[in-house]
Amino acid sequence: MSDELAHDFFPIIKVYKDGRVDRLWGTSTLPASIDPQTGVQSKDVVISTAPPVSVRLYIPKSTTTESTRKLPLLVYFHGGGFCNGSAFSPTYHNYLNSLVSEANVVAVSVDYRLVPEHPLPAAYEDSWAALKWVESHFAGTGPEEWLNLHADLNRVFFSGDSAGANIAHHMGLRVGSEKLVGFKLNGIVLVHPYFWGEEPIGGEVALGHREHLDALWRFAYPLTSGSDDPLFNPGKDPKLGELSCEKVLVCVAEKDALKDRGWYYSEVLKKSGWNGVVEVLETKEEQHVFHLINPSCDNAVTMLKKIVSFMN
Repeated sequence: MSDELAHDFFPIIKVYKDGRVDRLWGTSTLPASIDPQTGVQSKDVVISTAPPVSVRLYIPKSTTTESTRKLPLLVYFHGGGFCNGSAFSPTYHNYLNSLVSEANVVAVSVDYRLVPEHPLPAAYEDSWAALKWVESHFAGTGPEEWLNLHADLNRVFFSGDSAGANIAHHMGLRVGSEKLVGFKLNGIVLVHPYFWGEEPIGGEVALGHREHLDALWRFAYPLTSGSDDPLFNPGKDPKLGELSCEKVLVCVAEKDALKDRGWYYSEVLKKSGWNGVVEVLETKEEQHVFHLINPSCDNAVTMLKKIVSFMN
């Protein structure tokens, strides 16, 4: 085995010249379960074998006591720079348990294929396949009983963090452009979204690792046109105004290198001809995805409450 590196994106991933891939976090998993703290139940469903796409479903405790009332449905896309993480990791399993319990919603957490084994646009295509699967439950006759019984497909929300927020945005666009009519997308929550661009904005001018983010994107999507690809820079997307929901919440963190991109997204969205309402929540003194690293801290609790009120 050679220890010579082909790509070094510390602290996310390292790829060696002999082809080995070393993911530096996000590889551990937890089984689906009944969460003892919240009473939230989860289970895993394989929705496609070629390509391999799975989801983890969550239903709150209220579904066992109020079985006739249908609840809003959240579709969640995990982060990890398109390279790391999974719907089954302890980080996302615990976060979804908390969010489902607090918001009293049904959730579908999407497990998409990762870079570099499956370069973009694989993650986007897998996420779209998951949405088509969700849509198949519109008449209450889909393959998954939990969604048939408990999910109100007229009240659907998308959310994700980091690269998952990037996916959530693009799925919101695609719902509009491809006229996915089997559910109604009410809103999107983008947490610390992974967007970028060729020209630095705001505090990015002083950043020492702009090239690192450019290179990570090209690593994830070898066929990209670059950092102004509309998939990476929504400000360059002529179809931005077609976003298919009425409201968007963008969460940014003061000490996150991606903070200014979140604010910029809200500004270009307002100017795009989109007729919805966009709101930005900036958390002071915090870093990228702080709410996943320290979910019990005051700022994480405050952000969770904001997201819950947005969906209700």
